[in-house]
Amino acid sequence: MNWDRIEGNWKQAKGKVREQWGRLTDDHLDIIDGRRERLLGQIQESYGIAMEEAEKQVQAWEKRNARAFNDAARRTAHENAKLIGR
Repeated sequence: MNWDRIEGNWKQAKGKVREQWGRLTDDHLDIIDGRRERLLGQIQESYGIAMEEAEKQVQAWEKRNARAFNDAARRTAHENAKLIGR
């Protein structure tokens, strides 16, 4: 998954992250700010799991949510193209 897309759509992604990892607070999500390594670290810390397990969980989450973020990126690109064309 392209994490540039997640960073660019972090407001949308925060809801999906919160659904998966409910222990993460708004403060955690602000610290993560769309960065994969920070997400891994916060999951590891909040859930007391090994980095390898956090990685597995994030990879599974990425697979489940890839289409949603790809669709969002396409919509954003289309909207930007319309703005540039004006």
